[in-house]
Amino acid sequence: MAIIELRNLAKSYRVYQKKEGLGASVRGLFRREYREVRAVQGIDLDVEQGEFVAFLGPNGAGKTTTLKLLSGVITPTSGTAEVMGHIPWKRENAYRRRFALVMGQKNQLWWDLPAQESFRLHQQIYRIHPGDFEKTMDELDELLDVKRLLKQPVRELSLGERMRMELIAALLHSPDVLFLDEPTIGLDVVAQHSIQQFLKYYQERRKITILLTSHYMKDVAALCQRVVIIAGGLIKYDGSLSGIVDRFGEYKVVTLQLADERQTNGFERFGEVLDVQPPRVKLRIDRSEVAGALAAILAKHVIDDVAVEDPPLEEVIAQVFSQVDV
Repeated sequence: MAIIELRNLAKSYRVYQKKEGLGASVRGLFRREYREVRAVQGIDLDVEQGEFVAFLGPNGAGKTTTLKLLSGVITPTSGTAEVMGHIPWKRENAYRRRFALVMGQKNQLWWDLPAQESFRLHQQIYRIHPGDFEKTMDELDELLDVKRLLKQPVRELSLGERMRMELIAALLHSPDVLFLDEPTIGLDVVAQHSIQQFLKYYQERRKITILLTSHYMKDVAALCQRVVIIAGGLIKYDGSLSGIVDRFGEYKVVTLQLADERQTNGFERFGEVLDVQPPRVKLRIDRSEVAGALAAILAKHVIDDVAVEDPPLEEVIAQVFSQVDV
């Protein structure tokens, strides 16, 4: 049974078109021109309990708007949505206690107070039993290693440390659904890996449902079994991560280890030469032509080793994003 259900969900905004110049600004006080921006254009989506779903798309695709709709922050123009049987924009307390939203570019902690003070405030807001609060706090502290940072004002923490605190604040009330909007944005490689490992472990242990938006494909590859791609406010793909490469990856990367390092010329007739470091040659070959190209290469050259790989995930996703009507 789906824990998140969206049916023809849409959200549009009226955006004021301000023209240049003093005269135009004065006229705009009496007669304003607007244009309609369709952030989400009628999407259908079901997410099962315990799924970890990546919600991907280019900037302006409607990802964050969808998460705001599911969190009840904004109301839709049309369509319906249910999360755990609740309509998000009714903002019922029973629903608020069962989900959490973490936005990588927004803070929910008091900037000038130690994080532990904000955690105590969350305890009161969500009416968490003191025993449950201490138990959850100890668990999250052990997983994220933040004990030494709890008494430090949030403004003095690094970006990675603040994100760990944001995750703790979001998980203190043990939500059943977690919405993550670019949680690793701006973090260094070490901090990204730490957050990834925590989310993977926590989700597998608690079996909570997570909807993640991210521009870092390493987040997606490390965490998500299912990928939903949205572009122009519409869902363009819904399936497995490997399915994206199979459907949209137009080429393969073929690496050849030659027996004779002097024979590294002439490979451009088989495909695009990406790199030559004798005795190794790396080629980009159309998927449909890989078998024929390899047969022709093996007929003319002595090969010690060959590797055929899919293109980097980032390139495939970028290709999908560039195709408005895929």
